[in-house]
Amino acid sequence: MRTVELLIIHCTATPRGREVTSDLIRRWHTSPPPAGRGWKQVGYTDMIHLNGHVERLANNNDDGKVDSWEITNGAAGFNSKSRHIVYVGGGFKKAEDTRTFAQKEALKKYVLEFIKRVPGVKVAGHSQLNSSKDCPSFSVPTWLRLIGVHQKNIY
Repeated sequence: MRTVELLIIHCTATPRGREVTSDLIRRWHTSPPPAGRGWKQVGYTDMIHLNGHVERLANNNDDGKVDSWEITNGAAGFNSKSRHIVYVGGGFKKAEDTRTFAQKEALKKYVLEFIKRVPGVKVAGHSQLNSSKDCPSFSVPTWLRLIGVHQKNIY
């Protein structure tokens, strides 16, 4: 069991306005190749739908620790100390910030509440940890400053 050090923001890399189901995300991640990635677990803890609804994708006990059964596969090399949140969208074939107003508000609430629960956590965009990725299709550090997140919590 490790303390959660990172909250990593992702996008589904799907077209603007196209909803994605949790079942589809699970298939993308857990189906054997070539249809999926063949992971044991979905890559994200929670998903923010176009209407701002936050859906739990992977069980966890919200205690600020990452137990072995809670590990999701969102960012190679960081998963054992991270939680992952994904929003539906982010553009298909070309990265673009497609977040709806409802998604922006839900993500803001999610991040601020997460920081209250895990005060030492750093928040990052997937692209900050893997420079070959465009995910989540917006500058997470810039957005975090805009919503009033303290610099100590920005990766």
